[in-house]
Amino acid sequence: MGIQGLMSFVSSNRNFLNDIHMRNTKLIIDGNNMYHQLYFDSGLDLVHGGDYDAFTDLLNKFFESLSVCNIQAYVVFDGGCDISDKKLETQKQRIRDKIKKAYSLSTGRSGTVLPFLIRDVCLQVLRKLNVPFVQCFSEADSEIVALANLWNCPVLTFDSDFCIYDIKAGYCPMNAFQWKNICSMKGSHDCYIPARSFLAQRFCNYFNNLNLALLPLFAVLTGNDYISLPALETFFSRVHLPIGNISHSGRKHMRIQGLLNWLSGFAEVKEAMEKVMNYLHLKDRESVRQLLYSAMEEYNLNNTVNLEQFFHGGLYVSPTAVQLNVPDWVQGALAKGALCPLLSDALILRRVFLHAQVEDFRRLSVHFVTKPIRKVIYALLLNMYQSSQHELQGSKRPKQISVEEYDRLETNLRRSKVEISLISEDSDEDLRLQNLPQLPLATRLKLLLRTMEVKMTDLKSVAPAHQLTLSIVCYWIRHTDPKVKLHHFKAVLIGIVYGEIFDTLNNTEYQDDGPRVVYEQIKRIKSEGAHHKKLNLEDLHILCQWQCCVKNVLSLNQLLCKPLPEPDITRLYSGSLVYNLVQKLKTSSTTEDIFKPCPPMDTLYRDFVGAVMSAIPPDCFQNRSKSASKKSKKNAKSGNIKMPDRIKNPQQCDTTNRFAALLLDD
Repeated sequence: MGIQGLMSFVSSNRNFLNDIHMRNTKLIIDGNNMYHQLYFDSGLDLVHGGDYDAFTDLLNKFFESLSVCNIQAYVVFDGGCDISDKKLETQKQRIRDKIKKAYSLSTGRSGTVLPFLIRDVCLQVLRKLNVPFVQCFSEADSEIVALANLWNCPVLTFDSDFCIYDIKAGYCPMNAFQWKNICSMKGSHDCYIPARSFLAQRFCNYFNNLNLALLPLFAVLTGNDYISLPALETFFSRVHLPIGNISHSGRKHMRIQGLLNWLSGFAEVKEAMEKVMNYLHLKDRESVRQLLYSAMEEYNLNNTVNLEQFFHGGLYVSPTAVQLNVPDWVQGALAKGALCPLLSDALILRRVFLHAQVEDFRRLSVHFVTKPIRKVIYALLLNMYQSSQHELQGSKRPKQISVEEYDRLETNLRRSKVEISLISEDSDEDLRLQNLPQLPLATRLKLLLRTMEVKMTDLKSVAPAHQLTLSIVCYWIRHTDPKVKLHHFKAVLIGIVYGEIFDTLNNTEYQDDGPRVVYEQIKRIKSEGAHHKKLNLEDLHILCQWQCCVKNVLSLNQLLCKPLPEPDITRLYSGSLVYNLVQKLKTSSTTEDIFKPCPPMDTLYRDFVGAVMSAIPPDCFQNRSKSASKKSKKNAKSGNIKMPDRIKNPQQCDTTNRFAALLLDD
């Protein structure tokens, strides 16, 4: 993320960062960076699908620390992918890197991959805490900087791109923000958070009063997310960079220091740019010049959305979204985080990236289980987009359109085209995207339940708050491969009911000790299996598909304007707990009696089991034949997992084959 090597260069020189006492201020927080840094730096589970309850507690403590120091947080999230495709190759490479990291974790080695639902959990926590936040239409950097300068307050992130902007009140690196170490001011009751601050002007002064306007050129020459040109190596191989005194070693740091010293010899960008061109081959100059200027525009604060209007009046108007005719309600829902960025990517780019998790890489991607749900999402999104476009041209609506999905095949990144059949025009209701909020609740609910293959009669015995969750459980059981077994099903339900116990524990009017007894028992189960000798990849794969179902159904429910209440996902799933429960349930049927000390929780668990069992086919949990089971175990043990013949030869794939879409090359 950002400019290669710059953050470590800045951190290694005490002249570039000032110690500050942060208090009594507004603070603009880079939301994406915040949840990445908090999760990875806190030692939370990375292998079993994420411990969202622990992450929720962490977020609560983080914002409590800010509140104690009278720091008013405003969180800004990135939205969809850049529509110019300047970063497409960078995005592909990031997904490839994540696939490698997820595979490394699945084999017992190290790696860092965020669990599926982290962003959704983060948004729910912010809503509960009444922390103001916004989700931008695209990348949020320039809008964060513009707001910080408008309010004259600092920015909290850990992205070296922010070293390029002239942020008047400073950029505070997240890794130096000591929010767990609140200090008291001498002689007063005020508290502060020790932090460090970077100022671009002070940075430039260190390099012979370098013109601030030259920092974007420095960024693109060094290499950022938007540009990585082999032609620039010609420049670096020919130019003499005055390195000067350097207290740290490393080729990258020497190049950074030398380039900054070299640029300080120019008064204006145009002068420096032409000097760079002189070092390039004549045939490369014009194309490289255009690319560099185009990449530098990303640091331009002109035409940024005024986030103050959103935080003070709820108004977010993206010129790009208006130009693309995105319906007003969709723009508003995206800004409020009520729709996820994947939906805007599908709508605008007709391209989405599906992130790998810690799964069984010998099997098909876990995203395959929710392909039917995504097809409904795409159809709803593109119904409006396609029809309005063709009405203007006076032509007929095409019978099919497609969305590109980038997903893994084994450990490689593969692009597939998902063919989408548009919702027919003879439908009883007008299902175009701009009309979805006006559709009757019954129509939206029918479409949601039909997609999940559940009937409302199956859910009548369940409180509305749990209906969507149990519908997802039913879909997961029907579609997951390998097949969900009874111990997986019960472990997931125990985890869901465990999440409900927190409200009871926090209820001061509830005097019974039962919830506390249950909580302590489950806490022990969660911690006792923290270091399994060997991961059971089949269990991980099945549970990972459960989360994938949750993620995609939440997106569909949001797109349909929530015909069913959204569950509290901050306590819905604890990966390490559910994984350990699966292992215990394999050998002990008494594990599911864990709620006995708390009759209301025990009743809730039994009701959940009964509701799901009545909604799924009676043979869902029947064992396979012994011979099939032995054969599967033998293959798994030898590492020889036989892939279907249909996907062995991509060149001869039949386009009607449901596996074929996974096999199109990059």
